Amino acid sequence: MSGLSTDAVADLLREVAAEVITPRFRSLGEGEVMEKNPGDLVTVADREAEVVISARLREAYPDAVVLGEEAFAADHALMDRYLGAEHAFTVDPVDGTKNFVHGSPDHAVMVAETIGGETVRAWIHQPEHGRTWVAEKGAGTFRDGERMTCTPVPEDRAPQGVTSMWSLRDHAFDGLPKMRLSWVCCGVDYTRLVEGATDYIVYSRSNPWDHAPGTLLVTEAGGSVVHPDGTPYGPRSLLPGLVVAVDPHTCGAVRRRAAEHFTR
Repeated sequence: MSGLSTDAVADLLREVAAEVITPRFRSLGEGEVMEKNPGDLVTVADREAEVVISARLREAYPDAVVLGEEAFAADHALMDRYLGAEHAFTVDPVDGTKNFVHGSPDHAVMVAETIGGETVRAWIHQPEHGRTWVAEKGAGTFRDGERMTCTPVPEDRAPQGVTSMWSLRDHAFDGLPKMRLSWVCCGVDYTRLVEGATDYIVYSRSNPWDHAPGTLLVTEAGGSVVHPDGTPYGPRSLLPGLVVAVDPHTCGAVRRRAAEHFTR
């Protein structure tokens, strides 16, 4: 089997969601929700969706490393293989699992492709919102075929931010409004930023399956992503903390204010 086109991978995510994920939305039975760690949920939908998506990717790209969130939970050595791989994919079968379990439509299926340590293609499918986002390095970001671009923060307005970090919820960085709670799903957060619902996002962690897809969507739409210490983000970067913003100026301003919270 030859490689998969960008549209073919988008179709794959839609098919898997329709067959494995959506039928279980608000219909999870007893024993279909488990804890990987205290408070860290996984469902049968996560596991089955990852198996199908990963198998299709391996069939199309037998030499690529596929880093699935659930596969990593079962075998941490997979991360080393991913970090050393020339060609790799990340798979998050149900991003926002807690939202999914609690009946919130804010969940997504995400895949990213990396070559030589750079994200080159990304896909986010939001089954309950009926949206599919794709980005290709150097070719832009698209929502259901429509090109999307970030709107920079006007000079006469302070940037508004969100975070999934409970410790920073309602926190106001110096001179900025208080941050609201994000949608607590990277597969929704990043797309909402591109759509203009927030100007920046602050994250505590940088797991590749969570952030490789959305960061390409944002940067290809004109936004910016860095670690709080100023290091550029890349799909092999595991440094703590991320600042995502609709434009480089806002990203830098927030990063400088956020840095102290990640060095304590």
